[in-house]
Amino acid sequence: MTEQTFRNAAIVLDREVVHGSLLVRDGRIADIAAGPSTVGEDLGGEFLVPGLVELHTDHLEGHYLPRPKVRWNMMAALQAHDAQIAASGITTVFDALRVGMDEDAQLGSDDMRAMADTIAEASAGGRLRAEHFIHLRCEVSAPDVLDGFDSIVGSPLIRLASLMDHAPGQRQFVDLDTYRTYYQRKMKMDDVEFDAFCRRRIAQSEAHAEPNRRAIAARCRADGIAVASHDDATAAHVREGLEIGVTLAEFPTTLEAAGLSHEAGLKVLMGAPNIVRGGSHSGNVSAADLLANGTLDILSSDYVPFSLIQSAFHLAESGAADLPGAIRLVAGNPAEAAGLDDRGVIAEGRRADLVRVRKADGLPPLVSAVWREGRRVA
Repeated sequence: MTEQTFRNAAIVLDREVVHGSLLVRDGRIADIAAGPSTVGEDLGGEFLVPGLVELHTDHLEGHYLPRPKVRWNMMAALQAHDAQIAASGITTVFDALRVGMDEDAQLGSDDMRAMADTIAEASAGGRLRAEHFIHLRCEVSAPDVLDGFDSIVGSPLIRLASLMDHAPGQRQFVDLDTYRTYYQRKMKMDDVEFDAFCRRRIAQSEAHAEPNRRAIAARCRADGIAVASHDDATAAHVREGLEIGVTLAEFPTTLEAAGLSHEAGLKVLMGAPNIVRGGSHSGNVSAADLLANGTLDILSSDYVPFSLIQSAFHLAESGAADLPGAIRLVAGNPAEAAGLDDRGVIAEGRRADLVRVRKADGLPPLVSAVWREGRRVA
């Protein structure tokens, strides 16, 4: 039996902050006590929050492909990604691997399958600080999405798939000027080339999105993989998701879609960078507006791992939420949505996934220590 005690901590529970001590026994939280203590490691009054749970991060690909046409050693790339994840206070992460390739993609289905295999190998070998699962982000308008899905779906770590369509004129890119700014600059196309690119993308969406969306949803149901919608903008999008068994609404782009999703019992997920930046980089609905009207359940770091802890403390410092409520958005609620009922909350019997956080007014939070199941990992 192994034990460790933390004292003089501001312990962020599900509904309150308790100043006191916490006992960990064999990787689980054994006791929480209010008041002073002389036993254990002195946290100096700093916050102790549950390990964060990240459901959608695209960050791994950037470590593997750090420059155009430059592929890094895949295990080293995964370990670098994992180190940044853990140092951001994330102890459970769903790595998003793309399925269905755009014509601008520099990675292919073989890369994604290799990434999935590397995550499984590293997890089994004890090489990772956080616990990793896999989230398949399926571009349903891509002609090869079903082949890509079939090539990777056997990985035992796959727990979630999102169904997305980034064709212009709908969902994330209703505003064609925003689409032009994002893709034309990224792909270095002139106006004629860009207009032809848009026509191709729209034609692919019209031909493939609907049958692929339904086919992947059916395969996920058969394999016990949770399904998320992505960038819903209209009531029709929400109805479509409900018909095929969606349980999570990722990044809805309008108040209408978020509200209807929430009313239907779907968990609504938005980007933590949206909170930190004060709005969407695509010009869509603000996550803060969804929080204010009670239709935001989960935050995801998306493309900046540290934004998860940063957004929670930003919300608390700004008065938009109390700290326990803000932490629920990045720990308890995503754990519940993923069916992980052993983590996400500091409570007796839960995993001792813990994050020590120092916070000074006006500055981002500082993650000073991270434990996963009682073992220090950062």
